[in-house]
Amino acid sequence: MDDEAGTRNWRRDARCRHEDPDTLFVQGAQQRDVREVCRACPVRTECLAHALDNRIKFGVWGGMTERERRALLKRRPDVVSWSALLEAARRAALRPAEPEPRPAEGPTRRVG
Repeated sequence: MDDEAGTRNWRRDARCRHEDPDTLFVQGAQQRDVREVCRACPVRTECLAHALDNRIKFGVWGGMTERERRALLKRRPDVVSWSALLEAARRAALRPAEPEPRPAEGPTRRVG
């Protein structure tokens, strides 16, 4: 289902949608286990973009801990929309690579 902005409601497809929220907002080494839930999630990118765009401070979102997100935001203060940036990156990654240009074939001249 789309929201009023016309974007897909990614939460309904999230792998963690049936998890107890208390298990998703943990600290320290327990965050590794939560990140495993994110690893194969079909909406990982949307989830991460949501957390970055909304400056969510707690929990694991899109496979990144709060510390990792904070560091990323600090490194890239120029990003206005993480949703747009991550979607563009995903599209570029999915686009088939253009074939290498082949040398022009012309008449060959035998020397000898």
